[in-house]
Amino acid sequence: HNSRSQPCSCPSLKLREVASMYFTMVAAFLVILVVALQGSAPRESDFPYKVPLDPQGLLELSWNVSYPEQAVHFQLLVRELRFGLLFGMSDRGEFENADLAVLWSDGHNSYFGDAWSDSKGQLHMDSQQDYQLLGARRAPEGLYLLFRRAFSTCDPKDYLIEDGTVHLIYGILEKPVPSLQAINISALHGGLQRVQLLKPNISIPELPGDMKSMEITAPDVVIPSQETTYWCYMAELPEGFPKHHIIMYEPVVTAGNEALVHHMEVFQCAAHFDSFPHYNGPCDSKMKPDRLNYCRHVLAAWAMGAQAFYYPEEAGLAFGGPGSSRYLRLEIHYHNPLVFKGRRDSSGIRLYYTATLRPYDAGIMELGLVYSPVMAIPPGEHSFILTGYCTDKCTQLALPAAGIRIFASQLHTHLAGRKVVTVLSRDGRERQVVNADRHYSPHFQEIRMLKEVVAVFPGDELITTCTYNTEDRSRATVGGFGILEEMCVNYVHYYPQTQLELCKSAVDPGYLHRYFNLVNRFNDEEICMCPQVSVPQQFYSIPWNTFNRDVLKSLYGFAPISMHCNKSSAVRFPGEWEKQPLPRITESLREPVPRCPPVPEPQPAAPVPLNLGQLRR
Repeated sequence: HNSRSQPCSCPSLKLREVASMYFTMVAAFLVILVVALQGSAPRESDFPYKVPLDPQGLLELSWNVSYPEQAVHFQLLVRELRFGLLFGMSDRGEFENADLAVLWSDGHNSYFGDAWSDSKGQLHMDSQQDYQLLGARRAPEGLYLLFRRAFSTCDPKDYLIEDGTVHLIYGILEKPVPSLQAINISALHGGLQRVQLLKPNISIPELPGDMKSMEITAPDVVIPSQETTYWCYMAELPEGFPKHHIIMYEPVVTAGNEALVHHMEVFQCAAHFDSFPHYNGPCDSKMKPDRLNYCRHVLAAWAMGAQAFYYPEEAGLAFGGPGSSRYLRLEIHYHNPLVFKGRRDSSGIRLYYTATLRPYDAGIMELGLVYSPVMAIPPGEHSFILTGYCTDKCTQLALPAAGIRIFASQLHTHLAGRKVVTVLSRDGRERQVVNADRHYSPHFQEIRMLKEVVAVFPGDELITTCTYNTEDRSRATVGGFGILEEMCVNYVHYYPQTQLELCKSAVDPGYLHRYFNLVNRFNDEEICMCPQVSVPQQFYSIPWNTFNRDVLKSLYGFAPISMHCNKSSAVRFPGEWEKQPLPRITESLREPVPRCPPVPEPQPAAPVPLNLGQLRR
């Protein structure tokens, strides 16, 4: 699937002609740039979001989002400029079929242009220059490039910037190049960084005067010299800590480690254990006490590029007091691809809390699929879809008459997940998207504040669809907890808290059994249907021809479901939950339709010359 630009609000024809004439007036543009080169440094508040692009921190991207202009303004700090760089976006972080802004030097002159790469990785100047250079200037810390890009450009060669994860790519030019076309992508020193570019434009709630803060941080850990480490550290609240509301939290990242701390989470432990052992070490170590597996209630989650997280002013996340564990587990994912040795780290999360409780406790509810092997994905699939339901019957029973308000969401799959979308449906009609990530990555999972709060009432349905890619696998992938098994979950954060903690589904096991029977009848080798053979084993023994694939898809699209409409104690609400009919959707949400004006004859695409002085040899 090529995520090139679709929806659009493009300038009119006349404006385009004026723009193309403007771009030919290079002399005038150079004057503007020389002025820009001498301009004062942009204020940090102009670019509130910031992320290091490369593991060494030589490239630092800051940006802001203008929803009225439907555009992103980028500021790229290049700490050690060689002979130029590439910056851009692609579907999943590949350098092929990418949409790029390129700065390059032929050894004498420097140029900036909007380019794209084809499926072989060959670069081409774009006939429509949509990365607009706004200025460049040198500073003691390096070169600042400022440029702008509309969300949608109506250019088929451009990436459509939409909500959710964006895979940013970068490459550093080590040698001068005679032309853009001469740049060899495969020889570049480059990589990718995932961010949520389109941050929600949320007004920050007023914070109370009695707000206190608490840091849950790693105790001066030596980051292991390996690419990936999950580090676990146990912390505890003071004795007799009464009930408080967490009202915001933010990351605390040790200076110098910004490119190594990939994501962090704080979990609260289960209240039914009196105590938990102290532990400070890798999460996958054999020395880690098993009891730490009972610390799974998320209090806070942060991923690279995310800002502070605020609760809506009517609600807070309860912690402390009776029925709440004093024990917390901090988990930090260190990403250390350059295998630095001996780096020390005390990163973590700062919780801000108040004793003046807000009107509502916030809650977290799991939507999607039950962790069960009955939901499976055949091998060799480019985009296989599984859907989990929270049915009207469950919301009717479990939600208060005034409904609940969803204000944030964290999507979750394992390694094969590529897209996750949750839609609210009422009376069979899809009403609104709760959260959608069409470029979802299992390596980038953050709790995201929603652009607008979603109200869910009794009788509404919440439908979560996950798309998977198993092209690199040779056997079926079943649902489950293992990293090579799959999940499809949306943890929604909402208020007021209800007893409903889990509203998920899976296909009816009896119908799946009929599927295995059918496959057997059409198959030469018998699949053992004996009761002692597990569902995963049965899936692993299926020969995956088109018939068996298509029948499984159809089965998931029509068979009744087993509903899990559960309270926090993992007990179902009373009622009949087996063999439930699939929710019927009579009206789907329309995809936004691109409306593009007629494109003028393509102008010869010219890069913008830049006067940056001599670049480094």
